[in-house]
Amino acid sequence: METNLIVEGFKFMGLGMGTVFLFLIIMILSMNIMSTIIDKFFPEAQAADTAPTKKDNKKIIAAITAAIKHHREG
Repeated sequence: METNLIVEGFKFMGLGMGTVFLFLIIMILSMNIMSTIIDKFFPEAQAADTAPTKKDNKKIIAAITAAIKHHREG
């Protein structure tokens, strides 16, 4: 009798894990399809070149240096 209960437990475990696995596969597929549709109809705007210039880099380096000096002094 106990063997039957163990087998039934494994059956229910397999059924539950299979259901969750199937749900996750369906969810991933639907999200990929949704992403493709959104990219097709609402493409992401191209960002302007926002790379800092040399002048900006010098300001950033000066600010970092001043912050380190202030931290070390006090």
